[in-house]
Amino acid sequence: MGIDTKSDYFTKDQEQTARFAKAMGHPVRIAILQLLNSQTCCFHGDMAEELPIAKSTLSQHLNELKDAGLIQGNITPPTVKYCINRENWKLAKMLLNEVLK
Repeated sequence: MGIDTKSDYFTKDQEQTARFAKAMGHPVRIAILQLLNSQTCCFHGDMAEELPIAKSTLSQHLNELKDAGLIQGNITPPTVKYCINRENWKLAKMLLNEVLK
């Protein structure tokens, strides 16, 4: 039997590694991850003061990181608290380390 689709060719680990790498493919997102990783948690407003970008742009970057599973958010109106998703962060480090050996 042959491979039916291109996605059948790649392993789940390769797909997950690519998703993490894509989400980290912008300097603002790297800065966000570094900021969150250095703290237990960080509120959205605090990050807007730390990073030289508009809140709407920050929200887009946070959503990309959240969609990839690298961060998680807790909504407590009127604020949203974002934290590193420690389980996926550990997985991302392991997967990326395999690629970068």
